[in-house]
Amino acid sequence: MATTYAALLRGINVSGHRKVPMAELRSVLEGLGHRDVRTYLQSGNAVFTTDSPASEDELTAELEDAIERRFGFRVDCLVRDGDYLAAVVEACPFPAAELEGKQLHAIYYSGPVEPGRFAAIDRETYLPEDFALGDRVLYLYVPEGLGRSKLGDVVSRPAVVKGLVATARNWNTVVKLVEMTHEA
Repeated sequence: MATTYAALLRGINVSGHRKVPMAELRSVLEGLGHRDVRTYLQSGNAVFTTDSPASEDELTAELEDAIERRFGFRVDCLVRDGDYLAAVVEACPFPAAELEGKQLHAIYYSGPVEPGRFAAIDRETYLPEDFALGDRVLYLYVPEGLGRSKLGDVVSRPAVVKGLVATARNWNTVVKLVEMTHEA
């Protein structure tokens, strides 16, 4: 049975570094046997359909290896199916419909995120910024945007995310990837 996934690449095409042109990313995914490959923006978002029985982690490893072969450097990736992405949107504890896309972000993680990782953060210090944990995701509310966020820096510190791959998307991208993975 075919499943549609989103591939989320971390840290590419930033200030001209670690360049992965989207046309070439599509080609890499097609070379792995995936079909209906589409990309969104230049920041490393791709959607594809596959009949592969491989797990999300196996698809992730396969894509990371293929990118390294093609471009000569390793890129951390996360692969998530469309139903998971839709569940992230449904479970959002913040009033997403009332916010601008830049005010709400989803930070996706490669594995479960236990609340203990964030226990040392004095959330009151950062109000009105706030966060909530979900299934392999952290919802981050930043009224002035991520670029001005102090809390965004704190929840992204290496000591907090140690051992996990983490990649953030603004809410507009989160919603668009849900739409793209559910188009038939």
